[in-house]
Amino acid sequence: MEPIDRDALRKKLIRARLALTDRLERAVELQSALRVWLVGRPERSIGAYWPIKGEFDPLPALYRWTEGAPDQINRRIGLPVAHRETKSLRFHVWYPGCPTELDAYDIPKPKDTEEFVPEILVVPCLGFGPGGVRLGYGGGFFDRTLASLTPRPVTVGVSFTHGFLPLLRAGPQDLPLDAMLTEDGVMWQRP
Repeated sequence: MEPIDRDALRKKLIRARLALTDRLERAVELQSALRVWLVGRPERSIGAYWPIKGEFDPLPALYRWTEGAPDQINRRIGLPVAHRETKSLRFHVWYPGCPTELDAYDIPKPKDTEEFVPEILVVPCLGFGPGGVRLGYGGGFFDRTLASLTPRPVTVGVSFTHGFLPLLRAGPQDLPLDAMLTEDGVMWQRP
């Protein structure tokens, strides 16, 4: 079998995602799937991401997660701060209206908020395959970050269903996700 040209596949998936005429409707369904998945989870801190290139925006669902808890003051959401030298991520507290500034890659990051290690990590996926395999942008940020965190957070990938790649296999540095959500619900979850 010929190896997959991951760079070409990434470009194709980004174009396809941006071209989804019903992307807003899909996002509403994925917001709902994420909120349902979070119900009853014991974790109190979530690291997420700032959406770029037509990615699903998890932040409204995560903010609702903090609002819906009687003990909401103990729940935290964090956004990544990219470290250019190590090419890894650190997570800083985020909230709606939080002051932001651009990180080393011109992506907004929380400004002057507390750093923490998340218990759950919501991971954007350009594509995904069976068993928790993820295709990201190719920088390896999430994999390096996961490899460095102790304890390792629960990882939940989020993507629209157009990103399902049944023949996708993990590369040597790829760490499998614990769960994968789309607008259709839970596509895969580690037992």
